[in-house]
Amino acid sequence: MAAVTAVVAIVGLAAQSLRSLGSGLDDLGTALTDPEGVQPHTWYDDAQIANAGTIVTAACDLGLGIRDQTIGVMTAMGESSLRNIDYGDWETSGVTNPDGSPTTSIGLFQQQDGWGTREQRLDPYASATIFFHAMLRKVPDPERQQLEPTIVAHRTQINRDPGHYAKYWDSAVGVVDELRDRGVGCGE
Repeated sequence: MAAVTAVVAIVGLAAQSLRSLGSGLDDLGTALTDPEGVQPHTWYDDAQIANAGTIVTAACDLGLGIRDQTIGVMTAMGESSLRNIDYGDWETSGVTNPDGSPTTSIGLFQQQDGWGTREQRLDPYASATIFFHAMLRKVPDPERQQLEPTIVAHRTQINRDPGHYAKYWDSAVGVVDELRDRGVGCGE
């Protein structure tokens, strides 16, 4: 329990530090009228940064390096904006899978039923661990280290657009770097 409390405290400090980097931020950490000079990773609030810290911790526990940690954070940014969403596109927009069945995507990685139980998919650590196991299986080394991060995420998630995650890479790098500065993370 003490270790969990320490991680939460460190992640909270990282979130505060991220927000303090940009003077054009409101209390929620969102950009105001003049975002010039504000790094994209400062747009995330405490809960989102805590979720990123959990993703990084899950990757570290599996022995994954910084690049793989960052791919996990980037993927969750692209899927849920680092929010642990407890409902899917079916409920809000009537979106269906290619076979016509309702989507059941939930959690940080918007994982459907086949990824795990509802409880697992809504647990940030468990869903990140499930994601990383799938990534290791679907895109093994050394190939994974040679592919663009968005392609690794696409091949793991099997989403429609292979380039979807690319726009989140720089923000993910910033968040992971800041977390590392605060003692969350591992590897080289």
